[in-house]
Amino acid sequence: MDMQAMMAVYQKLATPGTPHKLLGRLAGSWTTRTRSWMEPDKPPMESTGTCQQKMLLDGRYLQQEYASEMMGSPFTGINLIGYDNHTRKYVSTWIDSMSTGIYYFEGSASEDGNLITQECSYDDPVRGPMLWRSVTRIVDDNTLRYDMYMIPKGGKEEKMMEMTVSRNR
Repeated sequence: MDMQAMMAVYQKLATPGTPHKLLGRLAGSWTTRTRSWMEPDKPPMESTGTCQQKMLLDGRYLQQEYASEMMGSPFTGINLIGYDNHTRKYVSTWIDSMSTGIYYFEGSASEDGNLITQECSYDDPVRGPMLWRSVTRIVDDNTLRYDMYMIPKGGKEEKMMEMTVSRNR
């Protein structure tokens, strides 16, 4: 393949499309309401917070910056999500103030794009290797629902967290 043909392929893959426009609709200032389970049979911890979302690099990626409280301490986290035109998957990275790891998620969306499911392999320092599964539901232009599950190796899926994210108006 000659250089011009190669560049045409890369240029096509670098062009934001419908999935990127969907993510772009989420830009703005949001409020969060979170319920977290540290143990499946115990009542959840509840908290509120904020989420600032903005598109980066000419509409290619959505940066989500969260701030709230967890177990009585300030908590911040940053998620960077995008759609990879080459693999045709949603990919994201998560970092937060309660760890030093960088978590990589990958997955797909429903046909209408309003349900994004991703998975991440994680080696928990206490419980060992596990799979995290995140489900993002775009309820409407002003409401998101985010659920997180963990599946310990050889174990059953447990709900870790649910978050309702509401656009500030």
